[in-house]
Amino acid sequence: MKRRVLTLLAAISLAALVLGGCANKEVVKSEEAVVPKAAESSVAAPAKAEAKAESAKPVETAASLDPTGAKQAAKAAAPVADSSLETVYFYFDKSDLRQDARNVLSKNAEVLLKAKPNAKIQIEGHCDERGSSEYNLALGDRRAKSSLQYLITLGVKADRLSTISYGKEKPAVQGNDEAAWAKNRRAEFVAK
Repeated sequence: MKRRVLTLLAAISLAALVLGGCANKEVVKSEEAVVPKAAESSVAAPAKAEAKAESAKPVETAASLDPTGAKQAAKAAAPVADSSLETVYFYFDKSDLRQDARNVLSKNAEVLLKAKPNAKIQIEGHCDERGSSEYNLALGDRRAKSSLQYLITLGVKADRLSTISYGKEKPAVQGNDEAAWAKNRRAEFVAK
């Protein structure tokens, strides 16, 4: 009787190990489904003006009240979002480029190659508020790097591009709903 119980427990343990070991495999997609234009404009590609209006504001400290001009020097050194370059948006928990993101990156590459041939750009990866800070930093990094790689394939020189991830630390829009989260899952392009 004891032998039967031990054999049964061993079989259940082995089955749990086999089934549990498969849960961590990552699925790689080669292409993302194309979203119809009507759905794309309402959910996936929010208005740029709204995103820029809600961008994070710097916190003023005692150093910014310095009459010697330290505040102006800090502003000059800070990166500025380039208004001629559009923001790329991502699906939840994804870093692969959708078709609308590829179209935006193609436009950005044209601007960088023709209108701004010497500009250096930093690509900022951002996430929505869901998930841990560490996970979102890694996801933001993957989003920035996928945008960078696509720009390189379009002919932009790699030495003009750099990436940084802010994870969920700099939301474009405050909110706890899908509309706000969709605007926060993005890669932004900032002149250095």
